[in-house]
Amino acid sequence: MDYQLLASLLFPEVTETPEDMEKRFPPRNVKEGAIISRMAPSPTGFVHLGNLVQGLTSERLCHQSGGVLFLRVEDTDKKREVPGAVEVLIETLKHYGIHFDEGATVDSDSGDYGPYRQSRRAAIYHVYAKQLVLQGQAYPCFCTEEELQEIHAEQEKENANFGYFGKWAKWRDRPIEDIKEMLDKGMPWVLRFRSTGNIENKIKFTDLIKGEIEVTENDIDHVLLKSDGIPTYHFAHAVDDHLMRTTHVVRGDEWLSTLPFHLQLFRALGFKPPKYCHIGPLMKMDGSSKRKLSKRKDPELALTYYKAEGFPVEAVYEYILTVLNSNFEDWRRANPDASTDDFKFSYKKMNPAGSLFDAAKLKDVSKNVISKMSAEKVCELATEWANEFDKPFGEKLSEDKEKAVAIFSIGRGGKKPRKDYAVWSELKDYMGFFYDEFFEFKDALAENFDKNVVKNILSEYDYNEEADQTEWFENIKALGEKHNFASDMKAYKAQPENYAGSVADVSGFIRLAVTGKNVSPDMYLVMKILGKEKVNERINKFVASL
Repeated sequence: MDYQLLASLLFPEVTETPEDMEKRFPPRNVKEGAIISRMAPSPTGFVHLGNLVQGLTSERLCHQSGGVLFLRVEDTDKKREVPGAVEVLIETLKHYGIHFDEGATVDSDSGDYGPYRQSRRAAIYHVYAKQLVLQGQAYPCFCTEEELQEIHAEQEKENANFGYFGKWAKWRDRPIEDIKEMLDKGMPWVLRFRSTGNIENKIKFTDLIKGEIEVTENDIDHVLLKSDGIPTYHFAHAVDDHLMRTTHVVRGDEWLSTLPFHLQLFRALGFKPPKYCHIGPLMKMDGSSKRKLSKRKDPELALTYYKAEGFPVEAVYEYILTVLNSNFEDWRRANPDASTDDFKFSYKKMNPAGSLFDAAKLKDVSKNVISKMSAEKVCELATEWANEFDKPFGEKLSEDKEKAVAIFSIGRGGKKPRKDYAVWSELKDYMGFFYDEFFEFKDALAENFDKNVVKNILSEYDYNEEADQTEWFENIKALGEKHNFASDMKAYKAQPENYAGSVADVSGFIRLAVTGKNVSPDMYLVMKILGKEKVNERINKFVASL
């Protein structure tokens, strides 16, 4: 075979060489040990938790080593592309704290190693495609869809592996005359890789997360360029990872099946392959067994779920760290107030088999994160969320920020701050009673209390907003004692039959009348924020309803 002639027939317009590409994309000027990695999603419109897991892993490895994280959009499959998906992807990852040093932007590129959209790099791929043809490592295939279907049917009949290889690789060794004849007729063709692998052979490979693994060699002559000249993901990623000087590839372990082909490609192209970190799947308990998180079954797989629920970015970020690194929780306990940036992330601490997603644990992490925020920050983030997902609530928070901050200040600070809510979507239920528009009686008066007694107590209650907390509570105790409600809890617990109730019950009557709930934040502070007029108004309305 005259490979020089074949290359000129297939790629007459390609005049640049791999050497030209090396000059255009020189090695990066980074310190020794710096990790260069990428996120390389397809613009399908669905941004999921796996993207965040991969992104956070890459981001920590790169930025902790003084390296570079870039965003490359792998948009060679136009059939699956969703309009606006790139913008959604970039904005979503930005929302979750994944910041890129270079790469694709919403409408352009930023960096010296672009274009960062594969659909704009066709000329670069053709340089290397031509080189593979010159080396006898790639060839054109003119099989039609019907012929490929016939091959598949034959393989199925013979109980053979599926794919284009061996006796089914009909264009692998065709003479140049046959190829030229098809080209002269204008017949469409794809460029296939000439595999030298054998499925009888095994390759040993060291993955940074999974350790040493053994995979079967690839014997399939996979497509490198489609009939429109656009590369497949496999070919494009090998060229791009080399030219963009990627040192580490972080991806899901579903890609392990293609690893033998990818290693073949790097070798054929003369490139040093990057180091690989294959991440195990995110799983959840389904009854007594584990299964992978599913796009169809599990709303929590989509990142839009966390934003809509109102999980703070810091909480999701911190939870993912607990999932990814087994030592993070110990570090957090030892460093309760430290920034997550101070944590030394390591791929060595990642579970090779994957991690279990625990929604309850995520909420616990979120409660802890929120409890450490200032009231001003909680107000800012809650208002931002409400303005997007609950506009009436957002309007109330926005119109009187001072009041909102005062509400969020209740129970905040100190060694044991309150942990009343995990997501912003729980806030209206927690604090909506502060606003007449959202006030409602969610709980009812306990049936063991005489309504007339409760009426008398509340009718006689005179809220003094000038009193300090001690005096305020003494007034409640005195009112209770007048109606035989014990002010001494020990005495009440010792002989409850001697009393109508306790001071806690009297406080509960006031709480229910003022907040509509049996459980609420600190009532002294609640009533201070509402003010005497509003407190009396609500008590009077409650008394009238009994």
